[in-house]
Amino acid sequence: MRTIYIVVAASLMLGAPLGLYGQDLGMDQPDNLMEFRQQPTPGEQLDFFFRETERYRSHSPYVWLDEVNMRYNTAAQNADSTALRYYGLMQAELYHDIGNYNKGIALANDLLTRIQEGDEYGESKALLLDLLDKSYGQLRLYDKQIEVRKRKQELGLADNVTFYDIYANLGMYRKAMNDYIYEKKKLLDETDLYQSAVYDNDIGQFLLLDRSAATALSYFKKAQGYITVYLNDINTIKSEKEVAEAERLKAIIDGNIGRSHLQLAQYEDALPYLENSIGQLRDSPEEYLRQVVVENRLGLAQAFLELGNAQKAREYLRDVPGEEYAELRLKYNRLMASYYEMQADYKAEVYYLQQNVRMRDSIDRSQTSLKKQQLLAIVANEELENSKQTRDELQMDLERSQARMQAQDMRINLVFISLVFTLLGFAGLVYAYLKNIKNQRLLAEQKHIIEKSLVEKDSLLKEIHHRVKNNLQMVSSLLSLQTKNTRSKAAIEALEEGKTRVKAMALIHQKLYQNDDLSVIEMQGYIESLINSVQSVYKKGGHQINITIDAEGVELDIDRAIPIGLILNELVSNSFKYAFPDPEQKGQIYIHIRKNGEGGFFEYTDNGVGMPEDSDERASNSMGIRLMRRLVNQLQSSLNIDKTSDGVRFWFHFK
Repeated sequence: MRTIYIVVAASLMLGAPLGLYGQDLGMDQPDNLMEFRQQPTPGEQLDFFFRETERYRSHSPYVWLDEVNMRYNTAAQNADSTALRYYGLMQAELYHDIGNYNKGIALANDLLTRIQEGDEYGESKALLLDLLDKSYGQLRLYDKQIEVRKRKQELGLADNVTFYDIYANLGMYRKAMNDYIYEKKKLLDETDLYQSAVYDNDIGQFLLLDRSAATALSYFKKAQGYITVYLNDINTIKSEKEVAEAERLKAIIDGNIGRSHLQLAQYEDALPYLENSIGQLRDSPEEYLRQVVVENRLGLAQAFLELGNAQKAREYLRDVPGEEYAELRLKYNRLMASYYEMQADYKAEVYYLQQNVRMRDSIDRSQTSLKKQQLLAIVANEELENSKQTRDELQMDLERSQARMQAQDMRINLVFISLVFTLLGFAGLVYAYLKNIKNQRLLAEQKHIIEKSLVEKDSLLKEIHHRVKNNLQMVSSLLSLQTKNTRSKAAIEALEEGKTRVKAMALIHQKLYQNDDLSVIEMQGYIESLINSVQSVYKKGGHQINITIDAEGVELDIDRAIPIGLILNELVSNSFKYAFPDPEQKGQIYIHIRKNGEGGFFEYTDNGVGMPEDSDERASNSMGIRLMRRLVNQLQSSLNIDKTSDGVRFWFHFK
């Protein structure tokens, strides 16, 4: 299961949270409390309780506490010590979740003293120590928190303990960031896009707390890129829970980007990110996510006040909970004072400013001695970390010395081994030489067989193209016979058009079997032959219509040559039939084809009478235009028609 490692700002930890959770949500949500009741033993109920990370989605923690208290009392009546321990663990966790940290700590410490020493209690001790760790953190008792983490390491319940979150909560953001990078960078799998997004987002939050918004913004943008790619990666199978976690992380990153813009006084830029983050996280039951939502709402209020929109700012301030966290309350009071200043209500402004003065004095008095105690604990921890670092350096020196000795022994062994391999290598060269002669003979034979097969293949392909051309010519002849036996002028014209289209395709296959390279058509010669074929049908003298073909050096494969040939057949036929009604007019037709990398460009123009005013309506009914559009679609493009004063221009790009 993935975990989002979000660094909580020190400003958010100055007061105790209310612990307000969602109430019962109704029958449309899975009833995990009912599922808890269905577990057959207290041990399985304990496993379910701590495994169910969204246990409050259907019932509040108070309902859960009533359930666990009832089962605890039953276990006490039955003198079931194991069940008492299990339900006591759940009680301690529930008191933490409703915000009664002192009660949770008292229960956890009592359970620790009653648990006997032994490996079979390792899981229970780990759960209790984790609970004490996070509860002391909520109460800002960081010296106690450090003791708990060291105890976990001594008991073998944690391979390594870190303190960067404690440094951050004490305002030592750079120290926290450096320790975080040292601990996490060596474990980071850069191919894991989700963890990369978490890593960059956490570093950005340290920098944002340190008032380095510009640098923080660059890390948040990288994190946003990672999580976006992760969510859009259809090749990686993700569970619904993993998708939900990734979407929550993306919303958190958006909020961090918005707050970075706030620090940089870029208020317009901050608005969409903060609004999107609130929209995604508004209904989240997790405590830390509700903190994020509150801070984002205050950020939006600040941005609107700076932009002079007091009414919009008041909307966001109206829905902000008033007493969740001391630092958020201070910020709320400051923003309310600014709002009333803009409204010229100086009495209300003074009220909120006085509230802040009283709160700040109370916080300073209550935390001065506590701050000193925490810093002493940090200094002691620094000495421990320094001694650990010195020990690690000595260990590394010893390992380097051992490595040098091993390398020297290895060199001696290599000299002996190299002599053995020299003899083996000489024998191998002789063997390779003899085998090479044999392989060359085999290759020569295989090359001869392949060349013979290629010649046969080319001959077969030419024969196929020749037969296709003959079949198409037979179709053309059948159309000619049908023309002679038809009296309808419209039918004769349709048959003639069909015959020219068949000839255009037959010409392609004729060019192919006449070429040495059977894969491509040389377009300049093909177009010239096509023009001659069309002229013979419409009996137009070449001296009256001057045709310029600019396709020298252009070679196309059959999949592109046939559509372009049919398009040219339609265009040239249309020009001969309609563009030059005056026999004395000297017409000009220009055909241009160019290749550009994997694609190319086609252009056809004439200086005839152009297209009539209702050409768009006719185009929808004209078979020729519809045919050309479909052929251009096969080339993954669209046909463009430009009507000019002295003719018409057709053009398109093709792939």
